[in-house]
Amino acid sequence: MVEAAPHAAPCVAVFGTDGGSPFVLVSDHAGQAIPPDLGDLGLSAAERARHIGWDIGIDGVGRALSQKLQCVLIEQVYSRLVIDSNRAPGHPTSIVEQSDGTVVPANTGLSAAQRAQRENTILHPYHARITQELDQRLQARRPTVVVALHSFTPQMKGVARPWHVGLLHNHDDRLARILIDLLRQEGLCVGDNEPYALTNTSDYTIPKHGEQRGLPHVEIEIRQDLITQPAGQQEWADRLARLLPLAWAEFCRQHGGAPSSPSTCQTEAAL
Repeated sequence: MVEAAPHAAPCVAVFGTDGGSPFVLVSDHAGQAIPPDLGDLGLSAAERARHIGWDIGIDGVGRALSQKLQCVLIEQVYSRLVIDSNRAPGHPTSIVEQSDGTVVPANTGLSAAQRAQRENTILHPYHARITQELDQRLQARRPTVVVALHSFTPQMKGVARPWHVGLLHNHDDRLARILIDLLRQEGLCVGDNEPYALTNTSDYTIPKHGEQRGLPHVEIEIRQDLITQPAGQQEWADRLARLLPLAWAEFCRQHGGAPSSPSTCQTEAAL
């Protein structure tokens, strides 16, 4: 059920119930909404529904996964065409004027004030809600793992992408490495920093909420044709609900927790 707390920002939807899991799920590109004052951004409904507007299928995966893991999922409600919640403020691709060959008329020639308005009403409240969730957990000294959920288009600029799923990492690859091995044992084609590489500047959510806090984290990218339909979304939610706790248990066995945070591994509670 969507959280209806009075303090919740209108750009944020919160699903699931915290049942003691170490996982906090975040989904930067789950939404397709556009603020009323921006109309349709100058785009057809078909264009807005493409992968340029949102991460197709990840809403269904994330919501099902949050139920199975008994954890919280924080979603961005607005389309990435309005502002990309996985980009730092001022990043060149934060508010795109063109995406995968499609010009976005409402994003052309924006003033600094117009950009700041989108940041202040959409980007910052979303990340403030994630910060709030993590602060509460760390104050209670609870084990906390940040899991960013994304999906990617099967083809980009005429080039097919063979990976069923990609695991992205940067300064801390420990949890990603474990999950890559578990997914490959399922017979899947798993990308290691594919189809994208996580860097200090290409992403915002994991660097801000995972790396800067020293929390265990992983960014998961699922190919969109595998999760377009509810059956595929359920299949991937089932798979991740099974493998994420195994990956966390192995992380705890190898590393004994997150060294830069007050949380410690409590493997039995996590499972």
